[in-house]
Amino acid sequence: MIEPLFTAYEDRASMGRALAGRVAMRMAEALETRNAAGLILSGGGTPKPLFAALKDQRIAWEKITLTLADDRWVPPDHEASNERLVRADLLHNAAQNARFISLVTDDPQAKGGEALIEDRLRAFPWPAALVLLGMGNDGHTASLFPGSAALSAALDPEGPARVRAITPGTLPKDAPYDRMSLTVSALLNSHLILLMINGDDKRATYERALAGNDQAAMPIRAILQQNRVPVEVHWAP
Repeated sequence: MIEPLFTAYEDRASMGRALAGRVAMRMAEALETRNAAGLILSGGGTPKPLFAALKDQRIAWEKITLTLADDRWVPPDHEASNERLVRADLLHNAAQNARFISLVTDDPQAKGGEALIEDRLRAFPWPAALVLLGMGNDGHTASLFPGSAALSAALDPEGPARVRAITPGTLPKDAPYDRMSLTVSALLNSHLILLMINGDDKRATYERALAGNDQAAMPIRAILQQNRVPVEVHWAP
């Protein structure tokens, strides 16, 4: 296991600014050795300060491909869409030249879109230069929820699939939509993982995740307790 590096900040705004510089530096480093670099993002409210600062970072955005760790199975203009968040908060100013690979298709259910999204992701420059993840208080990350019928296959670090559909019957009540999620094998096909969390409750969840080893109970453990990819944990109250 590679011990995660934990950094605490005074507030969320300062964490967002600091991480914007960290992400930009990592992407610039990746572009020194390749002509393309991949950045995997997460949605929700936590990374919004990061996106606000990152969009003005002067890096070669035209050489960067973005995708998401997961998304809800809704149209890209839906208020619950992570793609909508990225397009609204990040893909402006300097960052508007980045390429974006969507995790959503026109299929009525997420399961029907798996093959097309797998094909789309062949164009992503693997391994990812950086993965940005969040975490729920139940220990989920991306859309890898405890109790999901697809969880066992999605947690396999050697699994061949890059994405898995998460169906409504396996989702918590506060996550009512179908989901498409990158698998652990895809997330670990990267050079660096940043876990960004806010609040005392998330810090307690993080510490609880470190204290046990049941990945099915807390899928974030598959990221925190592995020996392939360095993990940095960034927390603000």
